[in-house]
Amino acid sequence: MAASSNCSIALLLIVALLSLSSISTSHAARSLLQLPNLPTIPSLPQPTMPQLPNIPNLPTASTLPPLPSVTSLPTLPTANSPLPSLPTFPSVPKMTLPPMPANPLPNMPSLPKIPSIPTLSPPPSN
Repeated sequence: MAASSNCSIALLLIVALLSLSSISTSHAARSLLQLPNLPTIPSLPQPTMPQLPNIPNLPTASTLPPLPSVTSLPTLPTANSPLPSLPTFPSVPKMTLPPMPANPLPNMPSLPKIPSIPTLSPPPSN
């Protein structure tokens, strides 16, 4: 019961702190809105960008080789053309496991018992 009351007190404290922080934030925003008109910032002159230099070595559309035409492309096989047969693979011998030993496997030792730590129980409530 004590743990749940501590949890609820902590939750109420967090909600109260968040409420107070939002009140101070809204108060600051309201005070900023009620300020007198501030002087305007003068606009700065726009800088002029220098022209990019011409690069004469770039190819133009007239110097590029022509693209291949559709008739010069190889033809793709259609669905009606027969598929080549698969090559025959040699048969692989089947793998077998060796037989299990006649005597059983040795028993694995068990883990040692770790003593438990005694805990104190709360006194019974009346």
